[in-house]
Amino acid sequence: MAPRQSKPEVLKKQQRAPDDTLDVIIVGAGLGGLGAAISTLLSGHKVHILEAASAIGEVGAGIQCLPNSSRVLISWGLESTLGNYATTPKQCNMLGWKGEKLSHMDFHEYEEELGTPFWDFHRANLHMGLLERARELGATIEVNARVADVEYIEAGSVTRAAAVLQDGTKRTADLIVGADGINSKCREILLGREDPPILTGDLAYRLLLNTEDMLKDEELRGFVEDPQVNYWMGPDAHAVNYVLRGGKLFNMVLLVPDDMPEGASTLAGNVTEMRELYKDWDPRIPKLLNLCESVYKWRLCIRPGLDPTWSHESAAFTILGDAAHATLPYLASGAGMSLEDGHVLGLCLGRISGKSTIEKRKALDVYERCRRERTEKVVQRGNLQQHLYHVHDGAEQEERDKMFQEFGKFNGRGKVDNEVYEKEGLVKGRDPLPWRWGGVGRWLLTYKCEEDVERRWGEVESEQRRRSEGVAQNVDVEEPVRSVL
Repeated sequence: MAPRQSKPEVLKKQQRAPDDTLDVIIVGAGLGGLGAAISTLLSGHKVHILEAASAIGEVGAGIQCLPNSSRVLISWGLESTLGNYATTPKQCNMLGWKGEKLSHMDFHEYEEELGTPFWDFHRANLHMGLLERARELGATIEVNARVADVEYIEAGSVTRAAAVLQDGTKRTADLIVGADGINSKCREILLGREDPPILTGDLAYRLLLNTEDMLKDEELRGFVEDPQVNYWMGPDAHAVNYVLRGGKLFNMVLLVPDDMPEGASTLAGNVTEMRELYKDWDPRIPKLLNLCESVYKWRLCIRPGLDPTWSHESAAFTILGDAAHATLPYLASGAGMSLEDGHVLGLCLGRISGKSTIEKRKALDVYERCRRERTEKVVQRGNLQQHLYHVHDGAEQEERDKMFQEFGKFNGRGKVDNEVYEKEGLVKGRDPLPWRWGGVGRWLLTYKCEEDVERRWGEVESEQRRRSEGVAQNVDVEEPVRSVL
């Protein structure tokens, strides 16, 4: 079946005159910062990245890219590069903590509908692909460059900004973009106060297993030979696993109550303690954990939307990604939202003429209109999934499992109308398997940055025209009165 949505075209780099080209500084060389760099460079502007670390790199293990995210990556010209490292799982399985299958989602069916794939990566491979593309397009990168403050420089109709580094030196630009992650200094600079992320009560054990030993075990080899994403849900905890690097590595994440000391964000974990937490689960999980020799644990935090705005009034400083709206990983959308942020920002900057504060303000207005509501919904749904995944055995768990099965009856039927769900006593959006059409798939997976920017840009221009017409009408009314006097 032909895809209902087409694969995106690869964007070509715009050519701009010097007086129409912004100097943009991006603070942070993570996924969101590199994505913003790529999109901004494709729009014809210049980009310099400031990275606090002494070397460019990425820690972590597996990362899931949903079709809305892979659409962005493909449009940046990364399909062939990243395709060499991506795993394309067949489906997602939802399981009870004892191993009973509750429901599933056919990823390949959704790929046919959406035109873009579900990709699983080792985070380092995705990061390296973005880094190489940013450099290829002309990004310059400076390490050991920790930003301590931002200052503003007014010159007529143009306001520039200076990133003040920890050593006191400054880097000036027409626009500074804070993409420095969940523990963002840029967010605090924008707010003018400290603003620590919010604890969620959960932490994640992240581990990578070599699949050679798994292939020797009849119960485990299927995880490698038939790549799928698996979620086990149990009281106060859940587990996720999937294959990476063409079956060479097996990624596993265990989500449990947070017991880390105050102030810690990442610590070496105790393997024996981790195994104890899952000893009574599906027997395959203890088997997998017995293959693990060491593990780290990460505290999970969130950042709800930043009010009243993500941007400084000068239009010379804004933020994106986890600095603006960090979410729990339970919707597999944190990195995806950062990539979308970066792409939308670059598309907006691609539409401006000149470097004036008015033009930049218009671009940042559209950028935030596109991103604020969507990312807040992702944070909220991630919080809901935390609850759904961690329900204790009992009446609520039985109702959740019933919903898995009832919505699962619509597998293979595409995006059915709301009335069809209502006839079955279901409410669209309440599918506990969130990425299906009955969950949030309709608005999460189908998103196209270019279409949203086009719509919102028209919105802003219409509002500007109405304001101008209103001013003109007021002048016409007042002018005769002045002449009489």
